[in-house]
Amino acid sequence: MATKTPTQAPTPPSSSPWALPEAVNKTGWEPLVEYAQDFWQRSIIFLDTLRQSGNQQADMTARPINAVLIYDFEFVLRGSTLPRPVNFALVRVIPPEGADIDERKRPLIVIDPRAGQGPGIGGFKPVSEIGDAFKAGHPVYFIGFSADPLEGQTIEDIAHAHTVFFEKVIERHPEAEGKPFIIGNCQAGWHAMIAACMRPDLVGLVLIAGAPLSFWAGVHGANPMRYAGGLLGGSWLATLTSDLGYGIFDGSWLVANFDNLNPANTIWSKQYNVWKAPDKEENRYLGFEKWWGDFINLRGEEMQWMLENLFIGNKFSTAQIVTQDGKRLDLRDIKSPIICFCSKKDNITPPQQALDWIPDNYRNVDEIRRAGQTILYCIHETSGHLAIFVGTKIAAKEHAEFINLMEFIDCMAPGLYEIVITEKTEGEAGADLVAGGYNVRIEARGIEDILALGGNSLEDEREFATVARMAAINESLYRTFLQPWVRAMTTPQTARWLQELNPLRLWYTMFSDKNPLMSGVETLAEQALAERKVPSADNPFLVMQEQFSKSMTQALEMFGDLRDQMQEQMFHAIFGSPLVQTLYGISASDGPSRPRPGYSPWAQKALEAEVVRLKERLTEGGPLEAAARALIYIAKGAHRVDARSFEVLQRLLAAHPDITLAHFKGVAREQWAILAIDEHAAVAALPQLAPQTDAERRALVDMIKEIVAAAGAPSDDVKSRMAEIVRLLDAGPAKPKAKPKKAEAQQK
Repeated sequence: MATKTPTQAPTPPSSSPWALPEAVNKTGWEPLVEYAQDFWQRSIIFLDTLRQSGNQQADMTARPINAVLIYDFEFVLRGSTLPRPVNFALVRVIPPEGADIDERKRPLIVIDPRAGQGPGIGGFKPVSEIGDAFKAGHPVYFIGFSADPLEGQTIEDIAHAHTVFFEKVIERHPEAEGKPFIIGNCQAGWHAMIAACMRPDLVGLVLIAGAPLSFWAGVHGANPMRYAGGLLGGSWLATLTSDLGYGIFDGSWLVANFDNLNPANTIWSKQYNVWKAPDKEENRYLGFEKWWGDFINLRGEEMQWMLENLFIGNKFSTAQIVTQDGKRLDLRDIKSPIICFCSKKDNITPPQQALDWIPDNYRNVDEIRRAGQTILYCIHETSGHLAIFVGTKIAAKEHAEFINLMEFIDCMAPGLYEIVITEKTEGEAGADLVAGGYNVRIEARGIEDILALGGNSLEDEREFATVARMAAINESLYRTFLQPWVRAMTTPQTARWLQELNPLRLWYTMFSDKNPLMSGVETLAEQALAERKVPSADNPFLVMQEQFSKSMTQALEMFGDLRDQMQEQMFHAIFGSPLVQTLYGISASDGPSRPRPGYSPWAQKALEAEVVRLKERLTEGGPLEAAARALIYIAKGAHRVDARSFEVLQRLLAAHPDITLAHFKGVAREQWAILAIDEHAAVAALPQLAPQTDAERRALVDMIKEIVAAAGAPSDDVKSRMAEIVRLLDAGPAKPKAKPKKAEAQQK
């Protein structure tokens, strides 16, 4: 139904149901009459919006493949054809008309969450992750899934399918600048990370947006979702729900959990915003509801695995999961850059859950460097969970910069960094070097910066460990005493009936055309739109309406806050009790409930051998190695690297086609490592790598100065380091020492 722009229409004819007696219009009751007319018109239009949403939901959930992608796509590989079949598939997204795609650029793979809704949210708007990738000229692939899982599929099967998909993309782009850039949104973030642990050789960069890798983590007074497992008695309720569903877990229950986190929005604001301005909000509302109500199903075994290993068990972040193939899933095995994107206002995946896997594995940044891992994070201040990977403003800023600067990020040496994105200011240095309205710099960070965001104490960890023990016992009791009876009473027909009566599904059905009471709503809505009359902005009843809405929102927010406080207090009172902890075998004398994963002696020997090799490379190389070592040494003084400097570097490399960006990356990483082992000796050896002639050395110094200057005014430390580099390179290559005469005579 086409939406018409509201106008100040003339008084409708007397045949219209919205017409008012002329005598009434001339009285002092005009504001009330005007508001009453607007009230009923809006209500009818809003009711029709709900009708369209219900019909849309019925249409989407009836499809076997129900993606909300706005782009066309072609199937590349179906997961149902794999030796371990799953309901996932790899597709190539067809670029829109006018997009200039360079097949030599690194391909991008977007994975959407399977957390209750269907796929496609990463590309259901032009300004999105997929839209940004097309704008940057990258080929794009998408991993989606059908509404119903295949019989017997497991989470491990899905992760294995992802590795096959990654391999297929690499095979299709043999001339690409690097391995694929993987984007995993929310729940798909840990899907991507599990696959990357299985096959680290198949991934380039990995961006996980709003993905909870350390689910226990959080701070007191926030993040109430992490307490749900304990207060519900563990995972047995999910198993019961799956048994009642004849082996299927209805994904709409997961969506309902998200809705319950914010009662003010779910019960009031979400609907009120459409009702008060249906002419403007209808399309936006229907666009979002097309995905939000696009419910999918999971196997009961999948849900149980997620709860036991990820949420209640929290085993992934400390390498406690071993697959059926005998592969330990260790996040430290991923050597490609990992970008963690999160927000302080995300109440589903707060920064602690997104980032605390780092201190779970490492005590300090030196351990990260020794492990050869490159970890970056970016924290938004205000975005909610969905906006992290759906919001237009986020896509236009953060995701666009992650994609545009993926090669810059890929140059970073092992360590921990924060990506800081700031708006350009007029007249700043190097503003013309980077496209768009933002500057990006990568700043060195330490584990203490992650811990400063807040997190669990040892007491908190023991409480969650108690929950995990309780959940395992309750699950065992349910499977022993109740499950046989529940399964005996359940049939496919009863499972279907219960799914239809799910409160969230029933909401959509109630307002769809399936409900005979909704007949005639469409006709009334069309007439209301045709004769729409918007009251003046200063109408006192509109003011009263807004005041009432604010009161409702505040009341529901107070209710939500009070509920969350009570849940948190109950959780800590129950599972913080020494008696309860002792009952489940948790003791304070046992130390940390989740010890850090250890290092194998073979890994330590390999590290020692690498250190010996790098020391031997201290004086090996030429001008390229000298330039890379000098630039890295100077950047260490600034504790950051700026995208503007990288852009200058790329332009300089373009003038030397014999030096590819991939080759420079390898040189840069090696020089980072050499400086990390012995910075003083590495810098002192620079003259031995420098060009032989004075002109070539001056050209090298000028190039280094140009790259450093692009980042703006240097700090005192950068100036000092720059002066040291200039002095060393101006001195020229070191001359070999003359041999003693006695030694010469002996050689003769």
